[in-house]
Amino acid sequence: MSDNPNAELIAIGTELLLGEITDTNSVFLARQLRDIGVNVFFMTTVGDNLQRIAAAIDAALQRAEIVITCGGLGPTVDDMTRQAVADATARPLEFHQSLYDQIAERFRGFGVEMTANNRQQAFLPQAAALIENPVGTAPSFRVETERGMVISLPGVPREMKYLMRAAVVPQLLEKYDLGVIVARTLRTAGIGESSLDDQIGRALLSASNPSVGLAAHHGSVDVRLTAKAATKEKAIQLLNEMQAQLEAKIGEHVYGIDAADLETALLDLLHQHRLRLHITEAGLPGVITDKLDGSADGAEWLQSQRYAHPKEVYARYGADAAQVPLKDFALDAVQRMRAEHQADASVLVLSSPDLAENADAVQGSAVAVATASGCRCRVYGFGTRSNLARDWLARWGMANLWRMLSDQQAAQSG
Repeated sequence: MSDNPNAELIAIGTELLLGEITDTNSVFLARQLRDIGVNVFFMTTVGDNLQRIAAAIDAALQRAEIVITCGGLGPTVDDMTRQAVADATARPLEFHQSLYDQIAERFRGFGVEMTANNRQQAFLPQAAALIENPVGTAPSFRVETERGMVISLPGVPREMKYLMRAAVVPQLLEKYDLGVIVARTLRTAGIGESSLDDQIGRALLSASNPSVGLAAHHGSVDVRLTAKAATKEKAIQLLNEMQAQLEAKIGEHVYGIDAADLETALLDLLHQHRLRLHITEAGLPGVITDKLDGSADGAEWLQSQRYAHPKEVYARYGADAAQVPLKDFALDAVQRMRAEHQADASVLVLSSPDLAENADAVQGSAVAVATASGCRCRVYGFGTRSNLARDWLARWGMANLWRMLSDQQAAQSG
């Protein structure tokens, strides 16, 4: 028996593959396993097909000592997990009268008549250990083989979470001599993923414990550290040592740790140094001001102007939208706005109300930032009708504003 077991998660349900629902169950299960020191190297999603579910379980048992399935334990014809586990582990299903009686009693307690198809829920693979489900009607179970353990949980999130916490985690802790896995996230802004990767270097990015990984967002990149050790204290020590090495290389880009958010980091910087900010937003009014503060319009440190369409900004600054490249106009206008409003920094957002997500236009949306030390601009090929516009423009604008102002304050204090 390994003291460092690996686990694999299998989410079951055609609705997941059709995009009708989001698989949040696997995220929860992965975090629960992480917190008790179990590595998860694979997650699989499979539809309601008996052969494919069985094949997924069989493949998982070749890679992991712990396989957790989620979903497919109901009473309907498309609930195939019981049979798939039986097929994958080469054992028959067996009817359990006591389990059937429990299910019937639960239905009586609900004041609902149990239908004939609920009988199939009383079948379990031979030699399976029942996992009692006091919060639902779908019995869960555990099957142990020479290749590994299969644990089948219901897909209803409330039931799955209860059983994972109350039954599965304690059973795994009892069976394996597990350590702990602790994660930490350094949140960076104003630098791209490839540049951050280059600054950190291969040596740290290829380290195994703690491991270091990058996750890019719109205008910001997270650096995730994960350490495994016998105790939480030792894991935290490993994280602290790695964080110190990372901050020596990229510390100037880090605006916070773990739950820190970009809005709070930017507001703290503005307030700490008493900086005045001007924001002009056209096409997406409030895209940044609303994120900074619900009452930001009345704040002394912030001036904002909102327009329904970018053409109003073009008209104000005497430019022809059809003749001037969007990036050139945004870079010029944002600097003029900063000077006009005597602000320490200025942000300009221009987004066409006529362009959707797949427009891929040259003149779609632009966000520009200007400070006393310079300006930056990013142009996107979509407009306000895109689901991406509001978040991408806001995050890029705030990330680069934070980065430029941080550099400016560091230069002045140095």
